[in-house]
Amino acid sequence: MCGRYASFRQAQELADIFTVDTVSPVAAELPMNWNVAPTTAVRVIYEMQQGGELLRILDAAQWGLVPSWAKDPGMGARMINARSETVAEKPSFRGSLQYYRCAVPMEGYYEWQAAPAKGAKQPFYVSAPDGAPLAAAGLYSLWRDELLTCTILTRAARPELREIHDREPVFLSSISDWLNPTIRDREDALELISEPGPELTARPVATTVNSVRNNGPQLIAPLGSQAV
Repeated sequence: MCGRYASFRQAQELADIFTVDTVSPVAAELPMNWNVAPTTAVRVIYEMQQGGELLRILDAAQWGLVPSWAKDPGMGARMINARSETVAEKPSFRGSLQYYRCAVPMEGYYEWQAAPAKGAKQPFYVSAPDGAPLAAAGLYSLWRDELLTCTILTRAARPELREIHDREPVFLSSISDWLNPTIRDREDALELISEPGPELTARPVATTVNSVRNNGPQLIAPLGSQAV
């Protein structure tokens, strides 16, 4: 799964990297965050038709998808991830898979490895080996025309990450096809994420990341390198 991640690039830098046409004011104002947690505002990238023109937009959404038909937005806290294997059948996600796909930019994500004996789990920071930004496949939804929300797709972890956790986010090698709003067949959309995605590397980090109250670049530093 993906329950915590790091996003510390400025909005304009992300716009340049992902060839974004428009940056919303809310997305531009989001601060650097090394400990992004569910239900907080996060940056998302999506495409939509405006005046006959296809625009790529960097926007802000609450992490935790709330379907348009939901009675209560509180259900979003349980919808931070969507399993790619079943997303096409789930009522909460299948409409967004067809019409409202997005990319969630991040620098890396955290995962916790269970201890062999009873004890604290070891957190790992997973990122591109060269530190390049990643784009997770996501879905978004607009609840009652007032709350934009999103979820991150996951799949079975690749062999080199499986010892840490059995799931990983679905990362896109290119966001263009995934964002394309003219692709509306669910099976066609799933085919776009059938490839393994970019190379990833994992390193253990300090347990200070366990608390969402902690933030800063020290959270992604390799274990043992933090200043005392």
